[in-house]
Amino acid sequence: MRLELRKIPITNIEFGNETKVDGATLLIDREELIKKLKEVPNVKEIKIDLARPGEKIRIIPVKDVIEPRFKVEGPAGFAGVTSDVAQLGNGVVNVLDGAAIVTIGDIVGFQEGIIDMWGEGAKWTPFSKTNNIVVDISVIDGLTPHEHEETCRLVGLKASELVGLAAREMISENIEIFDMGDNVEETSKYPDLPKVVYVEMLISQGLLHASYIYGVDSAHILPNLIAPNEELDGAVISGNCVAACDKITTYQHQNNAVIKELYKLHGKEINFLGVVLVPEMTTLNGKFISCDYTAKLCKMLGADGVIVSEEGYGNPDSDLVMICSRLEKQGIKTVLITDECSGWDGMSQPLTDIAKEAVAVISTGNVSHVVELEKADIVLGDPNAVSNIAGGWAGAYNPEDGTMKCELNAVIGATSEIGTHNCTVELY
Repeated sequence: MRLELRKIPITNIEFGNETKVDGATLLIDREELIKKLKEVPNVKEIKIDLARPGEKIRIIPVKDVIEPRFKVEGPAGFAGVTSDVAQLGNGVVNVLDGAAIVTIGDIVGFQEGIIDMWGEGAKWTPFSKTNNIVVDISVIDGLTPHEHEETCRLVGLKASELVGLAAREMISENIEIFDMGDNVEETSKYPDLPKVVYVEMLISQGLLHASYIYGVDSAHILPNLIAPNEELDGAVISGNCVAACDKITTYQHQNNAVIKELYKLHGKEINFLGVVLVPEMTTLNGKFISCDYTAKLCKMLGADGVIVSEEGYGNPDSDLVMICSRLEKQGIKTVLITDECSGWDGMSQPLTDIAKEAVAVISTGNVSHVVELEKADIVLGDPNAVSNIAGGWAGAYNPEDGTMKCELNAVIGATSEIGTHNCTVELY
């Protein structure tokens, strides 16, 4: 597979008479974009605003973040979701690098998280550094919770495609190339390099706790092997709306930092065999099946080492250490990437489960760490939503002075378990 990501640098966004790139500025035709997005079934109303790095803007509650792209060569769109099912991972993609679609609006139940574009809050989210097209979605009355969530998810993906059209004719000299043959080819080229598999755990626990692979809810599949290029090309999208700090947004799947880092080492220090996507199940039997199957796949691939990243915390901690135990007992060296739920004082047990085989653990931070957020000049969305966000509580927002207090839990990407953040990590 060969995938080219051609980066079109975007350092500013403005509204304009058409959606296009002018130098390094992305112009957005707001009325035309709203018109197109209202064609998505079950949409009642759409509002669009812009949020640039450094502006005193708070975005809440955020559902998802998606990178706008245009497929120059190869299957268009998010195959199996916004376009026909097709094999992703090959082709040429023009990427509006530095721009992002951010979807907001009421969903159901817990609402998701916060992006501050300035100040203390900006330190904790990677999306304070992107130029954000904020899409506020209202749906028609009478939808079921699942229909409501699906509508909002589709609007975000559609918005990324429509804005991505601005990159259609652009030329870039900044090109990332991801080129890898099958396992037989790569192993014949690098017979003496250790073989490494990346195991990526995905939230797969029902409404607002879902991930999709080629449009299929990951809760309905066994762990499966994909080529790294497929995920970078949009094969995996987010439907998870709880625990914003370690939610893997669609943007983060499109730019999976673990995959990109392993690619850099491929052919030099390791032989990167591929990605095993693992559903995080809710039942004990489901966890046994999923973890056993994951260990079997890695063994059959001939892995010498495995990196496992988690999504979420709590009961998925059990899946994490169960996978580790099974791999280590088969002689496969295993490194875990997880965050910790250690309490406000950092003194609580960080994971809900432990295993003696888990000897190499990378921590991406404490989800319970409390941050104080200053008053925003502009709030896109509803600041009162913090009371329903994981990591927030009733009274976390002070309407008298506009300040807010919350755990990192509530901040999108604050403790990302695939590395898309700026927290310090330790190996111990």
